Amino acid sequence: MISWVFLGLRGRVTPFARALAAVLTLLVAACASVEPVVSPAPAPVAMPAPPPPKPAVDPEKRRLMQAFGGEYFDVGVKAYLDDLLVRLAPASDAPGAPYHVTLLDSPVVNAFALPSGDIFVTRGLLGLAGDGAEVAAVMAHEIGHITAKHAAQRAELERQGKLFSRISSELLARPDQGEEYAARTKLTLARFSREQEFEADRIGIRTVAKAGYDPYAAARFLDKLGRWSALHAGGSSQSDRPDMMATHPSTPERIAAAVAQAKQIGAKGIGDPARDSYLSAIDGLAFGDNPAQGLAIETLFVHPKLGFAFRAPDGFALENQSSALIGVGESGTQALRLDSIEAPSSQTLEQALASGWIDGVETNSIETLKDVDLPTAVAIAKGEQWTFRLAAVRLGSRIYRLIFAAHSLSAAVDARFMTAIRSFHRITNDENGLARQAHVRIATAQPGDDSASLATRMTGVSEGLDTFLILNGLERNSAIPAGQRFKIVAP
Repeated sequence: MISWVFLGLRGRVTPFARALAAVLTLLVAACASVEPVVSPAPAPVAMPAPPPPKPAVDPEKRRLMQAFGGEYFDVGVKAYLDDLLVRLAPASDAPGAPYHVTLLDSPVVNAFALPSGDIFVTRGLLGLAGDGAEVAAVMAHEIGHITAKHAAQRAELERQGKLFSRISSELLARPDQGEEYAARTKLTLARFSREQEFEADRIGIRTVAKAGYDPYAAARFLDKLGRWSALHAGGSSQSDRPDMMATHPSTPERIAAAVAQAKQIGAKGIGDPARDSYLSAIDGLAFGDNPAQGLAIETLFVHPKLGFAFRAPDGFALENQSSALIGVGESGTQALRLDSIEAPSSQTLEQALASGWIDGVETNSIETLKDVDLPTAVAIAKGEQWTFRLAAVRLGSRIYRLIFAAHSLSAAVDARFMTAIRSFHRITNDENGLARQAHVRIATAQPGDDSASLATRMTGVSEGLDTFLILNGLERNSAIPAGQRFKIVAP
């Protein structure tokens, strides 16, 4: 898989133990058959040929779809994406390839592709994009990964690295040499992946321009992406800082390269931005978390299906992923993770805490809390760079695992974490009523409207004005012409 971008908790807080699914799987038993009534044999008739067997679903494709909420069904949006692909495919380096696009039901801003020609776009990405040309740029970037065979190249480089490391470690009895080669291979892979991203950007921009779209759309979307990442990273924008080990170039690097590539094609204003048709297509698109999978409302997280709610510390930005709820606060120096495990009633909370949630970190100071709504036990674990406040909460047949991390777990910081842990409770009727799906709505500016007045129409999102500005690619002093359409978020 080649991923275009992933917005989530960065690796500095890991390694956490592998998360188990937080949502219960519902199993439905098949109905028994009934013996048919005996009747006279009918006259022979010609039987139609059986339908052809359905093609097997690629396991990697199935895994990715499950990880990103499955397919999002919207006939109009799907038709729009298909039309974009029909326009892009003839302009690609492999115009006859069998491309296929799938829309995923995830609020995470992401897109990725498989060598098979399958392209995946999340509804979170569509909500962020400002026009059809920006979405076309993302899809063309993925097509670039496919036509350049980046996945195969990376797999071969990884295979060679593992082979040489194994030869040094096992056959030549030089484990130190094997470790050194593994480190060099990791660095090589990082540089290789970064160059692949730049190459896919170049191919994508060339493709969208050839298809008649605005070649500057890629840079516009990358700018939105950087601003969105900063807004939802607790004040930390690590994607803006070049990192020699990062598999993706920093956002400013990519923007600069994308603008330079577009300038080689022509001046700004060329190509179709496809804005009006795009806004019409996504009017009504689901935005943000799916309430059935839990919903973050600023620092409050409610899960009607599983029946609980809790409030994260002030200043934390929450993101609900398929495997866990994650959050980042204090400019990236604090983080949280919430997931759950199936646990028999015989397993105590103390045993769960002592079972080793974080690789290489021992848990101590285990104690049971009093005066809380649900049975809760807490502990502290210390690593080299992070200190963790852990909590195990039992609700029904599951144990919910709360992991808070801080570079420095001072008494004040720990008190904030403990307050959040104590807030974990059975969901109330009022909280259950808050769990409504938000949608992208298209609003037309009226005379006298400005960004602030349009932002007041946003509901169900934090940082309403900043969110409005980013979703529409605006600055605070941008003009709001009467009659122009803009995206807002509302029920």
